[in-house]
Amino acid sequence: MTQNTPLSLRPHLVRHHVQSAAQLRARGVSAAQTAAQCLPGGPWQQLLPGVYLLHPGPPTGEERLHGALLYAGRPPVSARRSAAPAPAGPPYGEAMATGPAALTLYGFSSAPPVASLHRIDVLVPRTRRLRSTGYVQVLRRAGLPRPVQVDGVPVAPVERALADAVAGITDGSMARRMLTEAVRGGHCEPAAVVRELSAAKLLGLAHVREAVESLLAEGRAVAESRLYEMVRTRGLPAPLWNVDLRLPGGPRLGEVDAYWPDQAVAVEIDSRTPSEDGEAHWSAYADKRDHLERLGITVVHVTAEKLRETLEQQATVVRTALMAANDREPAAYVVILPR
Repeated sequence: MTQNTPLSLRPHLVRHHVQSAAQLRARGVSAAQTAAQCLPGGPWQQLLPGVYLLHPGPPTGEERLHGALLYAGRPPVSARRSAAPAPAGPPYGEAMATGPAALTLYGFSSAPPVASLHRIDVLVPRTRRLRSTGYVQVLRRAGLPRPVQVDGVPVAPVERALADAVAGITDGSMARRMLTEAVRGGHCEPAAVVRELSAAKLLGLAHVREAVESLLAEGRAVAESRLYEMVRTRGLPAPLWNVDLRLPGGPRLGEVDAYWPDQAVAVEIDSRTPSEDGEAHWSAYADKRDHLERLGITVVHVTAEKLRETLEQQATVVRTALMAANDREPAAYVVILPR
């Protein structure tokens, strides 16, 4: 194979149709040769600064994503000037996909295909002096999360990708669909999403607040569904669902998600979010729990995350509380009303 052989036909280059300038140099392709291949009518084209598409015609969605990460992950200028060899594999550095492109990689049906996105968001460290260009939107942030590898592509965690996606849209219905799908599809818990939205200072936007309300309602419904599943599939006796407890002729004791009157055992799902006053909320919960337990009622506290990740363990906790009822003093009589 000679220097006159078209570079696009060389076997060691056809494998990846998107290459950075550093990768080409590492394969013996000079800057002059690259420029010649990218002349009008040539077999290559410059996709982004320092990133080349090794075929004519429009890039595929995968090629656009690969190119965006190559651009955002390239080393600083000082490092590029050194004679150090290019690293093996895709040199993405600390860059990772986020926003709608990341959600598409996670399989969100509410996110558009990568090929149809006008821009691809990438996260890089705040210290990087890198500008957005072409279809690449560079998001410089301090304290980057640990990326998730999806088909070999570094992707921001779902809750971070959601926050970056919501930050770039003004369509409330689209935001609701994305947030709802995240919880309904089991990708993450509402609290994690709200925490990221709060950190991004997005909770003050009206359409985001409305989307969060839908997210919390969906999260609550999913958590209750998991609780139903736990009782049904782990051999637990059927409780009274969603009831309000009161003293006879006295004050209201509070709502619980499940209650076994014969054993005086209650289960309550913690649905707090980072947007609430956590200390005040927990204090109110602790007061209610203490009051119920002084009346002889055992309260089992569970979270949506525990119901998703350790369902068997939560079932054991409830089963143990039910079995221990015979060893306790009889509980005070309470009035049970539907919630």
